[in-house]
Amino acid sequence: MTLNIQVAVDCTNPHELADWWAETLDWAVEPQDEAFIRSMIEQGFATEADTVRHHGRLVWGAGAAIRPPEELDAKPPTRRILFQTVPEEKTIKNRVHWDVNLAGADKDDVRAALEARGATLLWTASQGPHSWHTMADPEGNEFCIS
Repeated sequence: MTLNIQVAVDCTNPHELADWWAETLDWAVEPQDEAFIRSMIEQGFATEADTVRHHGRLVWGAGAAIRPPEELDAKPPTRRILFQTVPEEKTIKNRVHWDVNLAGADKDDVRAALEARGATLLWTASQGPHSWHTMADPEGNEFCIS
């Protein structure tokens, strides 16, 4: 049996956070079909209130997803992060986070670049010769870079 995984991230601004993470990971925001959205509204399955405009396009308001660009057409998606709207802001530490492998890039340079784009350094840690930075994205979700 082959299983795929999607990570879902609760947030208040899914489209902005999807843009941020797509740039961070060099992934792509999954396109949404404006004609399909319009047809769902016309058929009564959705309303205009279920949508927003993002970068000038009509999209579902409740979520946005990102994938590696080479996997945008994969059915079903093999790797996908979904950013979904929740009414409350983040208040406590995540129980799950992801580690971003820097593939040889200098973690201090990457940290500075991420901070310039709205991330926050939370702490630096090490175990033996391995060290990493734990950071928070613009909505406070923790992730590590090493």
